[in-house]
Amino acid sequence: MKYKLTLAAALLSATFFASAASAKTFVYCSEGSPEGFDPGLYTAGTTFDASAHPIYNRLLEFKPGTTQPEPGLAESWEISQDGTVYTFKLRQNVKFQTTDFFTPSRTLNADDVVFSIGRQIDAKNAWNQYIPGAAWEYAAGMGFPELIKSVEKVDDLTVKFTLNKPEAPFLANLAMPFASIMSKEYADSLDKTGKKEQLNQMPVGTGPFIFVGYQQDAVIRYKKNADYWGPAPKIDDLVFAITTDAAVRYQKLQAGECHLMPYPNAADVQSMKSNPNLTVLEQEGLNVAYFAYNTTQAPFDKVEVRKALNKAINKKAIVDAVFQGMATPAKNPIPPTMWSYNESTQDDAYDLDAAKKMLADAGVKDLSMKVWAMPVSRPYMLNARRAAEIIQDDFAKIGVKVEIVSYEWAEYLDRSKAKDRDGAVILGWTGDNGDPDNFLDTLLGCNAVGGNNRAQWCNKEFDDLVKKAKVTSDQSERTKLYEQAQTVFKKEAPWATLDHSLSVVPMRKGVTGFTQSPLGDFTFEAVDIAE
Repeated sequence: MKYKLTLAAALLSATFFASAASAKTFVYCSEGSPEGFDPGLYTAGTTFDASAHPIYNRLLEFKPGTTQPEPGLAESWEISQDGTVYTFKLRQNVKFQTTDFFTPSRTLNADDVVFSIGRQIDAKNAWNQYIPGAAWEYAAGMGFPELIKSVEKVDDLTVKFTLNKPEAPFLANLAMPFASIMSKEYADSLDKTGKKEQLNQMPVGTGPFIFVGYQQDAVIRYKKNADYWGPAPKIDDLVFAITTDAAVRYQKLQAGECHLMPYPNAADVQSMKSNPNLTVLEQEGLNVAYFAYNTTQAPFDKVEVRKALNKAINKKAIVDAVFQGMATPAKNPIPPTMWSYNESTQDDAYDLDAAKKMLADAGVKDLSMKVWAMPVSRPYMLNARRAAEIIQDDFAKIGVKVEIVSYEWAEYLDRSKAKDRDGAVILGWTGDNGDPDNFLDTLLGCNAVGGNNRAQWCNKEFDDLVKKAKVTSDQSERTKLYEQAQTVFKKEAPWATLDHSLSVVPMRKGVTGFTQSPLGDFTFEAVDIAE
């Protein structure tokens, strides 16, 4: 069935190419299906690439190719002397998209900002549970409900955020996909007709492309937003041809059925570089892959057991087999390209005899566990199944029996954050804003338990350090705090850190204007195709 869906996407792509004489159509062979089209509800890059980036904007945006925030829907802002009040001045005459299902009657104003953020931080907001069970995982994991005292409309083009305490990465956080600004007018119209759930299915934003339609697990179609407030997109139609198999994505790229693909198999990269019809971009990824134990479940609640299992994982074998030289073993939960990376950390050495003895000393024998393997390629883990098999073999050598499990991507993400989840999960992270807080607090803070914190690990010493770093404006002082936090992390071992990888992006030779993002985003508002 998956093959049929992929073939449908390819055929639709071919149809677009055939009719491209008068319009430019760009086809992106994406690696997976979005969970939905409301970025506030999710944390996966696959979902953000399909929703936040083409359809929406934020108050601030990241300057292409950097982690530097710059004006977006807010053209300017002021920060109070004590760092707790942020006042944003919105751009004038920013139009929401006109679609087959909604025609706006007004331009962007402060009501849209208050709506977009307020629903995520206030459990009493009428839109907080418009999707049953909505956890607003990013906002919650970053402590926004506790941080933000109020979001207020000053006038139509002025919004004031009042915080309960200073927050050093606040501006960068507002440039992240989850903080995308949606149309309150559209939301109100859906509410009146009893169709609130369509906010997550039929999106309307201010971004460079307008949503046209989605065929589940096969294809997403967008068209150029002729009223876009920023530089006009150079392509007329954008197509996401959802193709989960990296080898099939490469076949389509070679055949000209798509213009650009993410996450190639490591074994194919040299061939891609030798292909005269392709261009290959690469850069150090701002990422980490990890193996998260559920630290609330026995025997993984014992640090001695977690450390023992860490010693049994041959990370070099994983890097060699999965990445073929395009990654390095990880020792810290943040990448070495990020400021505050703790160079002095000593990694858990691969030592099967020591691992076996540590398990025995901890009173653990005949251990059986599940290892969760991601079903999709991500920059930090190109082949989780292969990594899981290597871990399975390593653990067998110390008497631990492993069952490898997996689920469809959206289900995998949802199930893996359950507090009673069994075993250990392979996942990873590409930084969203260039700040260590986006790794250390977002993935390991107490606020993120039951969400992004797949280890369900709440350690007061660690949490106090990262929370103190949040309210400190001096970067050298923040660096010291984050270095200490990494030391606590390594001592307590809620994860086995697996790798940091290169980010590799192959594309057709005629593609211009694509900028590789250190944040792992795939955005297409500036791309063009040579005639």
